[in-house]
Amino acid sequence: MQTNPNAEIQLGGSGMRTRIVSISLLLLLSAIAVKGLTVALNGPDAATARIASFEAPVRRADIVDRNGDLLATSVTAYSVFADPRAIGDPDLIAREIATVLPDINVDRISTRLANKERAFAWIERGITPRQRQAVFELGLEGIHFREESRRAYPRGTLAGHILGYAGADGQGLGGIEFAMDDRLTTDESPLYLTIDANVQFSLEAELAAAVGEYEAEAGAGIVMAAQSGEVLGMASWPPLDPHRATELGQDHPSRLDRASNAVYELGSVFKPLTVAGALDAGAIRPGDRFDVREPLRIRGRQIEDDHPIVGRPTPFEIIADSSNIGTVKIAWQMGSRRQQEFLASLGLFSRSPIELAGSARPLLPETFDELYSATTSYGHGIAVSPIAFAGAFAALANAGETVTPTLLMAPERARTPKRVMAAPTADLVVRMLRRAVLDGTGAQAEVGGYRVAGKTGTAEKPIPGGYSETENICSFAAIFPADSPEYVVLIVLDSPKEGADRGRTAAWNAAPTAGRVIERIAPILGVEPRFDEPVRSSPRVRSVADRRGTDL
Repeated sequence: MQTNPNAEIQLGGSGMRTRIVSISLLLLLSAIAVKGLTVALNGPDAATARIASFEAPVRRADIVDRNGDLLATSVTAYSVFADPRAIGDPDLIAREIATVLPDINVDRISTRLANKERAFAWIERGITPRQRQAVFELGLEGIHFREESRRAYPRGTLAGHILGYAGADGQGLGGIEFAMDDRLTTDESPLYLTIDANVQFSLEAELAAAVGEYEAEAGAGIVMAAQSGEVLGMASWPPLDPHRATELGQDHPSRLDRASNAVYELGSVFKPLTVAGALDAGAIRPGDRFDVREPLRIRGRQIEDDHPIVGRPTPFEIIADSSNIGTVKIAWQMGSRRQQEFLASLGLFSRSPIELAGSARPLLPETFDELYSATTSYGHGIAVSPIAFAGAFAALANAGETVTPTLLMAPERARTPKRVMAAPTADLVVRMLRRAVLDGTGAQAEVGGYRVAGKTGTAEKPIPGGYSETENICSFAAIFPADSPEYVVLIVLDSPKEGADRGRTAAWNAAPTAGRVIERIAPILGVEPRFDEPVRSSPRVRSVADRRGTDL
């Protein structure tokens, strides 16, 4: 039998190739097995660890005001990190980087880089593209960069407490950034707020000016559309810079949003609500007269007026002249149970449902006895947040209906007003408030042409063991235009001081501040001035107005 020598050659070549491929596969599998064993024993190398730990940067949606003006956005930033095992002298590296990033703590970075057991260490986060290039040009081994998305607030401190702030990893940590975190990270479309940037700016500017002029410790202000509950402006002083919020200690004054996260005894701004509740319940009539000549004593406490009121005042005059005695007697006519039910219906016995996580709960009396019923009637012994009070007060401007205060523009949001008093009752109390500005303690809030209605409130500031005799919480609650109510303005000043030509009560500070706010924002809101009312030759301002009338 003959054989083909070429067939043997071909067979031999095929076998050789088979053996080479088999050996190559065996070596590859061995390498994979060794790598797997290494990872199992020592963990992934630095590059693998970095890839595993870094997720795609989160780009949060923009936040804009009601007109689309940008309030918060996301920008590209970079962070610098190192593999301590891949660098030489950590002190030298830290000093080199400090030449282009002077704000870093050299000792802290050096300590981090000296730990050779670590494969990863942050050096600085959130640097600009120019800073990244400067670090890159140093040519240092073991130094790497990560692209990130950082939050930027182009208007600085404007609406800082409302907006809140986000952390280095893109998570919302305060304000709307926290409350709407899911929405901002899952929907790329801008989030519209109800605030108007121009109204917000005006409110913040006047609040800051008032704190400076009257030497107050702090303050808050709110502008709200009464019919929709939309907050057009909400300010707290001291202001918060969202860019630096994470650097502030928990007790830093700027961190507290005094408009929604703090509660105050607001004083006589409660009186119109007491009168409204009694009128609506049929407990009193507009023409009823009350004897306010003698102080009242309840459980050993004396309630009195700070200035004598001539004659027997009607509810109109009780509001205009801010009579504590008259308000208490109106509350007695109403009765404690109906008083509590009415205040609860206004939302004053619970936290405001505004879309901020820190909205504060009120401080209420443990027992609503005769004394606390009396003091609550004129705003003492009960502490509420400014936004909660603004929401309640807005019912007077909204024909007796309350609506939920909101910071979110949502046309599809169902407007669910709740009637808490009859429309004629609300209209009557607004007319009382107009008289309080024309002829009473709110005279300095008047703005020519814009028909302001409102009420002053001055309460002694609570201190450990009682109340201060030298510090007040001063407020002014306003509605304008009085003849066609649309907007509510609330100003709260913490501990304003007396001056050479002024007192320290709300008539001297909170009332004129509210007037200046209205003067600035009315044209922005499109409110037409009207000058067909008689003009006073000079405003009448009391040197002492509606101070706390009990030593409780």
